[in-house]
Amino acid sequence: MTNAESTVTSDAGDDLEERLVEEGELAGDYLEQLLDILDYDGDIDLDVEGDRAIVAIDGSEDLTKLVGRHGEVLDALQELTRLAVQQGTGVRSRLMLDVAGWRAQRRNDLAAHGATVAQRVLNTGVQESLKPMTPFERKIVHDAVAGVEGVRSESEGEEPNRRVVVMKV
Repeated sequence: MTNAESTVTSDAGDDLEERLVEEGELAGDYLEQLLDILDYDGDIDLDVEGDRAIVAIDGSEDLTKLVGRHGEVLDALQELTRLAVQQGTGVRSRLMLDVAGWRAQRRNDLAAHGATVAQRVLNTGVQESLKPMTPFERKIVHDAVAGVEGVRSESEGEEPNRRVVVMKV
């Protein structure tokens, strides 16, 4: 890579990071207003991971109400936050929102479950279909299965009933 190519790549990376930081700040402002309206206490943390702004709200136990059953309220709040960011930037956001560590814990649980199922399929040779999951959840399971040699996974079905199927290679 030449110096000119390196500078262009670096500039593009800097531009992306600046855009993602801006998305995080807009999301943080939006969520602060929401927390004020709800009279909830919460600390908002902003981060950038890869090509996504990551926004996390931590604080009081009241925040679990913003997660809802199986993360349904959290998913809706994430979508509203993405729309608020899009209104501010004019660009569709892919930001990820976590509340009270629910999504981080869900990621850990799904990864462990995916690895366990993959190992069971490897040992028994019997294919397993998991329950329907969101695209976010399926990706975590696919990644966990990919870490076990001798098995593979694919998604089948139509949303909202799309599921991961794990099979021996």
